[in-house]
Amino acid sequence: MTEPGDGDAPADLQLTSAEWSMWQAFRNGSTCDLHIGDPARDDPHGQHLWGPERRVRARVVALLLLDGPPAQPGRVSALKLTGAYITDTLDVAGGAIKPFVELRDCRFEAEVVLPESRFTTLRLVNCAIPRVEAARLHTEGDLHLPRCVVHSGIRLTDAHIGTDLMLNQTVVHKDRQGRSIMADGLTVTQDLQAEMLESYGELSLRGATIGVSLSLRGSRLSNPFGRRALNAPQLTVERTLYLTAAGLANSPFSSSATPPYGTVHTPSRGTRVQRFECEGGMRLDDGRFGDAVDFEHARFIMESDQELSLRRIQTPELRFLGERPQRGRVILSGARVVNLVDKSASWPGLGGLWMAGFAYETLIPRGHFPLSLRLQWVAAATPEYAPEPYEMLAASLRTTGEDSDAREVLLAKQRRRRETLPLAAKAWGFLQDWTVAYGYRPGRAAVWMAILWAIGTIYFSMSPPPPLKTGEAPPWNPYLYSLDLLLPVIDLNQSAAWKPGGGAQWAAAVLILAGWVLATTVAAGASRLLRRQ
Repeated sequence: MTEPGDGDAPADLQLTSAEWSMWQAFRNGSTCDLHIGDPARDDPHGQHLWGPERRVRARVVALLLLDGPPAQPGRVSALKLTGAYITDTLDVAGGAIKPFVELRDCRFEAEVVLPESRFTTLRLVNCAIPRVEAARLHTEGDLHLPRCVVHSGIRLTDAHIGTDLMLNQTVVHKDRQGRSIMADGLTVTQDLQAEMLESYGELSLRGATIGVSLSLRGSRLSNPFGRRALNAPQLTVERTLYLTAAGLANSPFSSSATPPYGTVHTPSRGTRVQRFECEGGMRLDDGRFGDAVDFEHARFIMESDQELSLRRIQTPELRFLGERPQRGRVILSGARVVNLVDKSASWPGLGGLWMAGFAYETLIPRGHFPLSLRLQWVAAATPEYAPEPYEMLAASLRTTGEDSDAREVLLAKQRRRRETLPLAAKAWGFLQDWTVAYGYRPGRAAVWMAILWAIGTIYFSMSPPPPLKTGEAPPWNPYLYSLDLLLPVIDLNQSAAWKPGGGAQWAAAVLILAGWVLATTVAAGASRLLRRQ
């Protein structure tokens, strides 16, 4: 422990030259750079061994952070260390660290232990770390881990980050439980940027809260032998979740700049991009997203038993614009969105899409997405007949004024329903479809009526029936007689005055039966129309 006002290290520490340089740099807030000037040998992720001239003990680093010497007059103390090999375990669990901390291009011999500690700002940039244990960590400012390689996972359970959490270009391998990043209950006041992240294992964000946006642009999440590569039920993002491509040219990642000195945005045309890729399942159930969930250019590589699960999510806009998953399922059951922005080529085929209870208001298709493909989209989501997806699609089309398309959707629903009916009901359904298309094309009834009227008129002109009572029948008129037979409700005082026999009797029966069938199907269609209104 240092004495008040005493800037020298305790004698029993026996500082090495590297540690003495770090100690002095801490007092005046400058950077202690232990690089040797050879890029290959200075790479913390390379194969070259680092000698004793670059080694600092973790206990000396912890002493500086927890109870360091006073700053030089007129300076602010800070730990800025570059190119160091930190031996043993850096353990500041439960400590309150006030100085600014930035460790760049460093190697850690053992894990970094930070549970329940409090920092102002902590930056570990381009470091090689066995593991980061930081459950319930609290920072007033940023926590940055860009371009680091972490060999056995990061734990940020219930951590609170005062501003931004930065994981850009970080490579994280799984721990013994198969998790790469364990961040359940994480709170980030502003942005969580994990762009071009490589995660090998399960990235868990259960119940996490992000104050602005969560960006995984260009990231690669791989957990092919586990159930999920991203497990984030009940995730809350106040703005947008980006699972999109990242631009590689003319971006902050193409230079030596380190975030937050730049952010990759959606790449412009002509820019070389790296897609977001998820190998394994993804779970975003019950998530709340204030602006949008964006899957543009995303690629999902799943096994048959894995899912992209969006059950009961709520967001103003869902942009489903990625590649079509070849295996696995996309689940939208119970999800509620306002705008659905999608492409026909993005949705999986039959059996790969479930959306029972999926509610949306406006369809915004990208590219060619005609009604025929939209009906295939609904059919793919309903291996067994369910009316809700058809009714939701029809309601959305009516909202945008496409009433004729809405009727086509409802007609497709009736045809799909007919497949589930018993034989007699199925035959009646075929008759309704063939005659007036279940009432959604009522003009067909008028056409059939005109055809039957013409046939009846011609037939009864050639074979007029005798009067029922001689001298009491009205003047013979085959036009009115045929029309009276066809109209089941209106009485033109013709059919009851004549007595057809033989073939004329059969012709009259056919006209009467056809009239009733047409009237019934038109009434059924009108009833459905009134119920829809």
